[in-house]
Amino acid sequence: MSDQLERFIFSQHDIRGQMVTLTDSYREVLENNRLPQPVDQLLGEFLAAACLLSTTLKFEGLLALQARGEGDVPLIMAECTHQSDLRGIARIAEGAQVDGDASLSQLIGKRGTLAITIEPRDGERYQGIVPLEKETLAGCLEDYFTQSEQLATRFWIESSPDTVGGIMLQVLPGNNATSEEENRDGWETAQYLAETVTAEELHQLPHDQLMHRLFHEMKPAALGTANIRFRCSCSRERSARALVSLGAEEVYQLLEQQGGEISADCQFCNTHYRFDRADIENLFNAPPPTLH
Repeated sequence: MSDQLERFIFSQHDIRGQMVTLTDSYREVLENNRLPQPVDQLLGEFLAAACLLSTTLKFEGLLALQARGEGDVPLIMAECTHQSDLRGIARIAEGAQVDGDASLSQLIGKRGTLAITIEPRDGERYQGIVPLEKETLAGCLEDYFTQSEQLATRFWIESSPDTVGGIMLQVLPGNNATSEEENRDGWETAQYLAETVTAEELHQLPHDQLMHRLFHEMKPAALGTANIRFRCSCSRERSARALVSLGAEEVYQLLEQQGGEISADCQFCNTHYRFDRADIENLFNAPPPTLH
């Protein structure tokens, strides 16, 4: 069950669901961030939510979930690809004293926003943004789907120092139910049943047992399992392309400022890429321009 996502559908209703549990991938992300425990667990919620949301991808690409603001935690972000590769980061403001009882909106602070970005490998990037107005990530995500997607959607996410688990339920346009009233009753029942889940169950129960425990009377049908792993998409080649995009003059100036070697560090996995003068000359296929 560790680091797995389970997709399911209620065959007699127009409702789909996902369950996710993260342990090893969660631990690897935290090892790269070194954050206070309350922020660790909040980052865990973002990782779980990104996995749940990534099941909506129908193409090669990634989904990013990001909150920004002006508080003690001005940035928190998680990404999951169509291949279930997961990574995430959080940033703490200099001198911040993180309160263990602070809510998401309090940690992110003023002008807080929540953004969901979908980046196809081939195609146009899409981003939806809503203000952070609820106290929990689950509540903010539900606001997002109400305001941006007009899809009734609910989340239950629980994190601990070593495990995070979550459930997502969403109404789908369809015709499995015989009437609008039956659809509405099914949605209310599914929410009521999901509300009974405990943090211990989300963290410890195998997904098939949890699905049966919560929803057996609605006859859920499993649609498949994905194995989640921590994997960063950074590379020396991507760092090199980023330097080339700056232009030769700016890069050579940076090389002089940094004593003959440019360091490009990945914020997600802390991998360090070094470029000396010979590397830079190879990138631009030319010696340095005359700097003014």
